Amino acid sequence: MSQQTHSRDHCLCPLDSHNGTGAMEFILLGLSDDPQVQLLILGLFLSMFLVTITGNLLIILAVSSASHLHTPMYFFLSILSVSDIGLVSCTIPKMIWNIHLHSRTISHAGCLLQVSLFNFCACFDSVILAAMAYDRLVAICHPLHYPVIVNPRVCNILALVSFCVSLLDSQAHFLMIVSHTFCTRAEIPHFFCDPPQVLRLACEDTSTDNLLMYFIGALLGGIPISGILYSYIRIVCSILKVPSPDGRYKAFSTCGSHLSIVCLFYGTGLGVYLGSAVSQSLRKGAVTSVMYTTVVPMLNPFIYSLRNKDIKRAFRNILHKTV
Repeated sequence: MSQQTHSRDHCLCPLDSHNGTGAMEFILLGLSDDPQVQLLILGLFLSMFLVTITGNLLIILAVSSASHLHTPMYFFLSILSVSDIGLVSCTIPKMIWNIHLHSRTISHAGCLLQVSLFNFCACFDSVILAAMAYDRLVAICHPLHYPVIVNPRVCNILALVSFCVSLLDSQAHFLMIVSHTFCTRAEIPHFFCDPPQVLRLACEDTSTDNLLMYFIGALLGGIPISGILYSYIRIVCSILKVPSPDGRYKAFSTCGSHLSIVCLFYGTGLGVYLGSAVSQSLRKGAVTSVMYTTVVPMLNPFIYSLRNKDIKRAFRNILHKTV
């Protein structure tokens, strides 16, 4: 029996999202059923959440307060930090709160809000990473024209386009979810309302929506990835032409942090969604998704600050002023 048929068979008392009938809630199964493991998960995710918020807020504070960081690269980095704060804030607090209350429920409205915010922030991360790759491309391949090509107006346009594209992606997923009827206590094998897992629980046929969802994901993920790949192919070709080994190392070190984040974000994200299309082990997908929903946003500030002299200098100035 297919999973879609299995979902329909359990829709004994459907939740109609249009007229509000039924108990309007979903059940988030989380990462484990063991109470001892849940306490460990509570402490671990609370720690990661606090580290992520603190680290990204420090990045935003450093970029905004240090005049030598008022450059396109750090402008996009601060936007990425804001998006990462949103990405963890729309999923982790609800999971921590549910574990604290020994509850697994989330309201229908709360689930729709999670779907919208999660897709917005994830798409925003993706497009901003592409904009950062373009910034590095111009900085390395056209250094003399860099101030003219990547000027403040272009940066603002790229940020606005990223916001609008992410908003469209968010609303598309929202409309796909809100148009369906669900079971009154539909169980989601995840720690948040992941759109593909929510769609699996609809009482109607969702094959068209699933195709549309994966098409949107391929389009809005494929275009940024293609832009990033093109940028780094050009960057590598340009760096190989530098005669000095020190010059090549210095040129590549300016984009090493960004490349690390790209590999972590896209590697884990694509692994989860491509795996969910062919695998029936939904709980394993939930565990794997912790990487790009929680671990990557937590690592961003460390990756960008540990080997970045400008960020370290800004942190020292902030600490000096505070003391």
